[in-house]
Amino acid sequence: MFLLDCGEGTQRQMMRFGVGFSVSDVFVSHLHADHYLGITGLLRTMSLQGRGDPLRIWGPPGSSSTLRTVRDLGGDRVPFETSIEEMEPGQSVPGDGFRIEAFATEHSRPSIGFALIEEARPGRFDVEKARELGIPDGPLFGRLHRGESIELEGGRRVTAAELVGPTRSGRKLVYTADTRPSEKTVEVARDADLLVHEATFDSSEAVRARETGHSTAAEAASIAQRANVERLVITHISARYADQPGRLLDEARAVFPKCDLAKDGWSLELPYRDVPESTGAE
Repeated sequence: MFLLDCGEGTQRQMMRFGVGFSVSDVFVSHLHADHYLGITGLLRTMSLQGRGDPLRIWGPPGSSSTLRTVRDLGGDRVPFETSIEEMEPGQSVPGDGFRIEAFATEHSRPSIGFALIEEARPGRFDVEKARELGIPDGPLFGRLHRGESIELEGGRRVTAAELVGPTRSGRKLVYTADTRPSEKTVEVARDADLLVHEATFDSSEAVRARETGHSTAAEAASIAQRANVERLVITHISARYADQPGRLLDEARAVFPKCDLAKDGWSLELPYRDVPESTGAE
């Protein structure tokens, strides 16, 4: 589990919504307080729960000194390993079958966004054709699906290419944090399954958005449209819209209909596009 930014009180919200604390990495986009001040409380809560697993904290260039200070604010030393690393745009953190890649965003101070990119998946395995060839169900199916060739009784050789279709793309999730509309975001988010983009203001505050390094809802939707993403979620809404959040959602949907407004405690599952909705993700 990964945490993208960590504002004040994050650990309380995690407890409130039953998220759990098995976070392996925290990715901080930039050093404005609403994106990192929650790290101190989060670490203290993890300590009280007896955490033993290491935690990695990643931030933009020049952030390590500040993040170390926030980590150590609680006084007693954190009883589990906590590393702090800076990420340059283009740098990635590898995982099991995926990577999390940093990219440059355009805010009022150095900032980065993050893209979670899955590796390509094997093509579909033609079970019926395999049975027609006399291949018994079981381990041989797995070997073929992994790209190996097999030899049947009688000496016949069957290659994976005969039964496995072309590779299929994995999923891609892109998170911008605070930013102006950016050509880099369009590039990174191209054909993404989900783009989470800030939409601090509506278009009536376009000048204010430019002055403060933020985006309007319409601008966020335009980025999603240009990048041909499957789905957009807008977030980081200014408190001035607390009584009318639908105003921003309506503005974004007028440009990009497949848009939702992030809400506290909301969860979203991203199935593979080539898997029917009734079956869920593989």
